[in-house]
Amino acid sequence: MIDAHAVNLGPYGFLLVNLTLLSIIGWALWKTERNLSSQSDTIVLFLLGIFAVSGRILLEPIPNVQPVTVIILMSGIYFGVSRSIILATSVALVSNLFIGHGLWTLYQAIGWSLVGIIGATLSNKLNLNNATSNTSLMAVAASCAFIFDWIVSLSVLHTLGPDLLFVYILSGIPFDILHAVGNMFFVAWLASPLSEIMTRHLSVKKPLAVKELVKNRI
Repeated sequence: MIDAHAVNLGPYGFLLVNLTLLSIIGWALWKTERNLSSQSDTIVLFLLGIFAVSGRILLEPIPNVQPVTVIILMSGIYFGVSRSIILATSVALVSNLFIGHGLWTLYQAIGWSLVGIIGATLSNKLNLNNATSNTSLMAVAASCAFIFDWIVSLSVLHTLGPDLLFVYILSGIPFDILHAVGNMFFVAWLASPLSEIMTRHLSVKKPLAVKELVKNRI
C-alpha cells in the first residue's frame, strides 16, 4: 500500500510548513480579535495563549526561539501581574503536554511568571506609544531570556546537584543568546500590533492611562 502522506520535507521544509501554519493561526486570531468588542481583555488573553502555545510548538525546530517570553512580558505591561501569571502557567503546561511535560514545567511556569511580573513592574518605563519604546522593550526582552533560562536551569539541581549548576548554566549560554536574539526579533515583529490590541481592550482606553491601570493591578 502506498503511503501518500510519507513526504520527506527535510528540516527546512518542515520548518517552512510550521511557519506557514503559525502565520495562518496568527492571521485568524487577528481577524477574530477585530470582531471583539472593546475591553474584552479575558478573551484577548485566551487568544494570546493560543498563539503562544502554537508558536512554541511550531518553532521547536529552532532551539530556544519562541514568542512566549515577549507575549507574557507584554501581558504583564498591559494586564498586570495576576493575569500574566495565569497566562504564563497555562502556556507552560499546555505546550509541554505536546512537547514534553515534567518537573521542568514548574520551573518554566515560575520563569515566565517572573517575566510577567517584570513587565508589570516596568510598565511605566515601557510605554509602547513612545518612539523609543521598542529599543527599551528589546533590552528588557533580551534580559528576560537569560533570567528565564537560568531559572529553568535550576531544575537540574534535582539530578546533577549544586556543584554542576554553574557548569550547566555556562554550557547553555549559546542557547540563552538564541533566546535573547529571538526575543528581540519578536519585539520588532509583534510589539506594535500587540500594543494596539492590548490597549484597545483595557478598561481605561487612553494609552497613557496604561501606567496607572497596571500599577493598580500589581
